[in-house]
Amino acid sequence: MTDPSLLVLSSLANGDKHGYAMMQDIERFAGVRLGPGTLYGAISRLEERGWIRAVDPKDRRRQRYAITGAGRKYLQDKLANLDRVVRVGLRRLKHA
Repeated sequence: MTDPSLLVLSSLANGDKHGYAMMQDIERFAGVRLGPGTLYGAISRLEERGWIRAVDPKDRRRQRYAITGAGRKYLQDKLANLDRVVRVGLRRLKHA
């Protein structure tokens, strides 16, 4: 999975994070290194859609973000669909 939006939402699903913390988390769990342009482009799109929101920063240099209820619902739906695709693909590989 390399869709930046899904990676950002997955990262925020377990708590608020600033950009650099998301980049580190995503690299840890997905093995994907997002560049700053890709990350902040995804953050902008997710904010516009109402799937994440900025949280008041304690440290003004690092803006933290949180997933919204709508973002959580979108992520659940997308991951459920990906899970179906993975299960079908793996089952078909066994029979190939």
